[in-house]
Amino acid sequence: MGSDIALTIDQDACVAAYNALGGKNGAVIVYNYETGEILAKVSAPTFDPNAVPEDLETNEAYKGVYLDNTLSGSFTPGSIFKIVTAAAAMERYPDSWSSITYNCQGAVELAGSDITCLNGHAHGSQDMSAALGNSCNVYFAQLANDLGAEALQQKAEEMGFNTQIDFGSIPIAQSTIDLADTNANQLGWAGVGQYTVLTNPYHMMVLMGAIANGGKAAEPYLIRKTVSSLGIPSLPHITQHTGQLIDSRTAATVADFMANNVTETYGTKRFPNMELCAKSGTAEVGTGQTPHAWFAGFLRNEDAPYAFVVLVENGGGGNAVAGTVAGKVLNVIVNGY
Repeated sequence: MGSDIALTIDQDACVAAYNALGGKNGAVIVYNYETGEILAKVSAPTFDPNAVPEDLETNEAYKGVYLDNTLSGSFTPGSIFKIVTAAAAMERYPDSWSSITYNCQGAVELAGSDITCLNGHAHGSQDMSAALGNSCNVYFAQLANDLGAEALQQKAEEMGFNTQIDFGSIPIAQSTIDLADTNANQLGWAGVGQYTVLTNPYHMMVLMGAIANGGKAAEPYLIRKTVSSLGIPSLPHITQHTGQLIDSRTAATVADFMANNVTETYGTKRFPNMELCAKSGTAEVGTGQTPHAWFAGFLRNEDAPYAFVVLVENGGGGNAVAGTVAGKVLNVIVNGY
């Protein structure tokens, strides 16, 4: 006989995540950024291995079923990447970033082509906090160009892009960025999480945990303990931490901005008892295709120190769609309903 295994997973949270995805492909992953315990880890589509569907190989609804989107998928991040662009500016211009403003008229021409805000909305003159809350493409595209490709790529790599991250012995799909030989338009789109930028949900969850935890986060784990057939339990898990993914002062400022996003844009009533910090993303993935919806963040709650990422493939608006999924899952974990 083999060992018995106890997992860190909250079954009710996983059920809530799967149901909230509503038949859409995607990923939901939540963990404790202080201890490393994974509470929810759901990839869709999926199936019950005890009742394998007869049409598993032919039904389009199961396309991609063998891919774990939380670990093995990489996707266009859209506006959740603006956190990286903001952090790069804060660390390159430590004494002056707060005074950087741009005037958004709904679009800006760079290298002969426009970079537009969603629905061409004109946000007016904005500082970084307002631009992050409004998710202004015009602001962050211009900021990326003022930073330059080298500085933005360097900060992204410090935050885990182009880096092989492992989950135990499992290699994670890399988040990637390549800004070599980009023109101003391409660099602008990269600065808002488009162009060729890709990210992995697990990596982004750990990055959210690092922002919440002063720049370092606990390494996630899934197995709480094992008990051998002879009744011998494994040693208690020892929490390991990542390296410094982001400067502690930068992390604190970014966290404040993300808290402001919830207060001013997403709505605190949707996330009761959570002290939520978050960033939504609506990632364009091609003509005629519905955008990917993202919602990433963490709770600044000493009784619930959780970081999370929700991705709904071709789901639509990040706040409306992925934010709603996140709210349902976090409600189960934090409030029990």
